[in-house]
Amino acid sequence: MPEGTLRPTWAEVDLDALASNVRLARQVAAPAALCAVVKADGYGHGAVAVARSALDAGASWLAVAVVDEAIALREAGIDAPILLLSDPAADAAEATLAHSVTATVSSRGVLEALERAAGQLGVEATVHLKVDTGMHRLGVAPEETGSFAEAVRATPGLRIGGVFTHLAVADGDSPEDREFTELQLRRFDEALRAVRAVGIDPGLRHAANSAATLVYPASHYDLVRVGIAMYGEVASPAVGAALAATGKGRVLAPVLSLHSRVVALRRLGAGARPSYGRLRPLPSGSVVATVPVGYGDGVPRRLFDAGGEVLIGGRRRPLAGVVTMDQLVVDCGSDGDVALGDEVVLFGSQGDERITVSEWARWLGTVNHEVLTLLGARVPRVATVDAKALREGGLPGGARR
Repeated sequence: MPEGTLRPTWAEVDLDALASNVRLARQVAAPAALCAVVKADGYGHGAVAVARSALDAGASWLAVAVVDEAIALREAGIDAPILLLSDPAADAAEATLAHSVTATVSSRGVLEALERAAGQLGVEATVHLKVDTGMHRLGVAPEETGSFAEAVRATPGLRIGGVFTHLAVADGDSPEDREFTELQLRRFDEALRAVRAVGIDPGLRHAANSAATLVYPASHYDLVRVGIAMYGEVASPAVGAALAATGKGRVLAPVLSLHSRVVALRRLGAGARPSYGRLRPLPSGSVVATVPVGYGDGVPRRLFDAGGEVLIGGRRRPLAGVVTMDQLVVDCGSDGDVALGDEVVLFGSQGDERITVSEWARWLGTVNHEVLTLLGARVPRVATVDAKALREGGLPGGARR
């Protein structure tokens, strides 16, 4: 069991695979630099370990969603540039600048808050201006970009270091999706011209998320922001096809896998209905295994209704009942070839079989991003270099994140 827990459930994080994915994205995007998106605890992989590995592999920037995430990276000793992807709240402005975090700006209110914070700290802060080209969450309207850039220039203690936007359907495969992405890029180019027209250098220009990095070379500009691809996943089949067509045989390597062990076995007759709700009878007599992982760990309750499976002994085994908070039950069939302590893989590889994060996303009607970030904090993340020690019954000190 992982150090620091007495519960045999863990996630393995392959940092070598992550580094390989970063290098692949850098090659695709060159000469643009790469910003590694490590928000949501590095998409559930552990933000500090991911950030260090991404930077070692050639990332130049990190990006987070909230100021607390940036502060945690700074407190871990990471001094690389960090971009806060949305405007900081007024009461977080001083902490943002005090920790040398590059703030996004898209409203007059945030300029006032940052001006006060810069004055209190006696610093000049670099900010990135966000343009709303069609995502319609945050950002300055393209036609207002020039005047807003002038407002930033007129704000004491602030200067523009970058201008960026976010693409809404770069992972789509329909003609409408492609047309809209190309429209967003045209709007972004218009916004950049407006910034230059008022005599301001836009600095770093960036628009590409993972999908655009792999599908739209015109979106690369000076910097690409790579999130889901860094973790070895593609946002849609269309993105996977684009990578296969342009990647010269290179593929993204999955980084995270989820593991547990069989802690109980019982032989039940045909018609038995395991777990809460007694939702489905066993079609025949079967050995049912109990596994200590559940929706309290990020395994959705609806995985049973969706037809979810796990791997035990290198074979796919269906769930036997609804997922509970701390456990799930698995129909292991009538042959009784499962033993206490056997490893269970919820997603990842075992023998010649593999259950992928994309498969989970299809089962659950969601995206890979959600599957990864659902994984709860009580599941230890273990670097794959320690996986052999884990399977042999223990971990060296410091293996848990």
